[in-house]
Amino acid sequence: MIPLPLPPSLAVPAITALAAYVNAKHLVSYDLNLLGAIVPALLSSLWQSKRGRLNVFYRLEDLALSKSSAARVFLKFEDRSYTYAQAYDTVLRYANWLRDRRGVKKGDMVALDFQNTDTFVFLMLALWALGATPALINYNLTGKPLVHCIKKAQTRLVFVDPTVAGNVTDDVRAELDGVSFEVVTPELEVQMLSQEAARPPDEVREIASSNDMAALVYTSGTTGLPKGAIVSWAKVVIVGGFTSRWVGTTSKDVFYTAMPLYHSTALILGFSHTLSAGGTFAMSRKFSTHRFWDDVRKHEANIIQYVGETCRYLLSAPVRTDPATGENLDRRHKVRVAFGNGLRPDVWSRFKDRFGIETIAEFYGATEGSFATWNLSRNDYSKGAVGRSGTLYSLLLGWGLALVEVDHDTELPLRDPKTGFCRRVAPGEPGELLFKLPASNVESRFQGYYGDKEATNKKIMRDVFKKGDAWFRTGDVLRWDTENRVYFADRIGDTFRWKSENVATAEVAQVVGEHPAVREVNVYGVEVPRHEGRAGCAAVVLDEAILGRGEDGSLIPTEDTLKSLAQFVRKGLPRYALPLFLRVVRDGAQHTTGTNKQQKHALRTEGIDPTRTGKDAVFWLQGESFEFEVQRYP
Repeated sequence: MIPLPLPPSLAVPAITALAAYVNAKHLVSYDLNLLGAIVPALLSSLWQSKRGRLNVFYRLEDLALSKSSAARVFLKFEDRSYTYAQAYDTVLRYANWLRDRRGVKKGDMVALDFQNTDTFVFLMLALWALGATPALINYNLTGKPLVHCIKKAQTRLVFVDPTVAGNVTDDVRAELDGVSFEVVTPELEVQMLSQEAARPPDEVREIASSNDMAALVYTSGTTGLPKGAIVSWAKVVIVGGFTSRWVGTTSKDVFYTAMPLYHSTALILGFSHTLSAGGTFAMSRKFSTHRFWDDVRKHEANIIQYVGETCRYLLSAPVRTDPATGENLDRRHKVRVAFGNGLRPDVWSRFKDRFGIETIAEFYGATEGSFATWNLSRNDYSKGAVGRSGTLYSLLLGWGLALVEVDHDTELPLRDPKTGFCRRVAPGEPGELLFKLPASNVESRFQGYYGDKEATNKKIMRDVFKKGDAWFRTGDVLRWDTENRVYFADRIGDTFRWKSENVATAEVAQVVGEHPAVREVNVYGVEVPRHEGRAGCAAVVLDEAILGRGEDGSLIPTEDTLKSLAQFVRKGLPRYALPLFLRVVRDGAQHTTGTNKQQKHALRTEGIDPTRTGKDAVFWLQGESFEFEVQRYP
């Protein structure tokens, strides 16, 4: 019997409903957007590499010499702005000065110790114009860490921002005999600009491989001295091109960052991203909670960048009003996308709602890593996820990553005692994220750390699922649920063991951070006398509005607040994961890196010893309250 066809009045709605169901279940349109951004970025980089024009200098040159973009604003900093043509002219002058006056040539490594400034951007581009490599120094470094980073770069020349010149002490200079430090004063910039705007020949920018180093970017060094991660030209160009397409950045957009350019997030996902789109890159010297939105409005930015606790800091600031009209300024801006990594689930919706942000573009990745996860989120479906994908994307690219069981005692992936191979975790279970590397040519995907083979080799695992394979260790524990959403669980080494259970600090922090009195929280494990393992401790910054006054007039948490916090965590966490200690941070600031990422190492070292925790008060969870029994205020 031949079935009768459905009439159009029924067939069209049925097909539409089926297509909507398939799209929702398998995230087809989301995957197509991801692939539609990745494929052109890859093809463009291959084409530019084939033409010998992978160096970012050529992208600036193309935009500066094109009639349609030469007069477009390329860079905004403080009250200054530069068109593409003006920036190109400046870069050529800087390059000729570097070559003729300081002898910089192809293959040289030159260190830049700068806050975000227009001069920093021009110096970086000028080095690329000469085929030299910038080593980007964290401008907060002093003493031994600063000496270490400059030695690692094996450079003879360091240019220094006048603002941070005081960090280059006589002791630092004495440790670096043969290294020349040059403070880039306004007078020196005038000298640079007096040079001829002659274009260095193409030969000096010849790149042997797309894996050649574009820049040396240092890790934060939270548990040791920083390591210099090799950032390849392929990464700079492909990731910049991919993310600009993925976010939908165009030549009409203004991308604003207050994150430091010495870090890959601002350098690649901010600067290279904007240059790829031919848009306008706006930046501030450094992050300021008070000035952030004023700068966003001044530069008319519609894309902003965040890292770590940036959004929490912005959310904790008091509401700003127009002094003339009394208007709430929180939503007086043009921002449509907030793009970055580290936006915690307890802050996500509150940040979007208060500031009227339509889209969060959250990602997970590492400077030295070979892969990343991406979550373009406009609703609560993927709130808090660091990545997501559908069936199509997973089939095409999912083979290149895996979540494996972790032994938190050894801080290594757990191997099956019978096979010797690692074991993948079930959906929804936490596991270390690994990225697949070409077994016979690891360097094509992971260039490692400059001059540090030992550190490089520690990131590579062999014989993970079969003999001879190679995988990159992220050192991070993530969860991948049944709907292909990826959530950050913890950093290996941060997870601690208590009462025979593994406790993920990020998940405890999420619960504690949702209490209305808590402005910021950092959770870690501390040693307790006569107990095995580590107990949870939550270092918190509390809302001053709810604090009381101690006998000495200092701000302290009230009994009601301590009771409320205790009851809140007992309700939201299993017994083994409860923070048994509460450290109230007195100066209102946590330990963070230059990119607003929290640090735990110093807090873990200080533990709950009253002789080491300074002015901070430490409370002990007893029954239905946190009790004042560990330490008293001075």
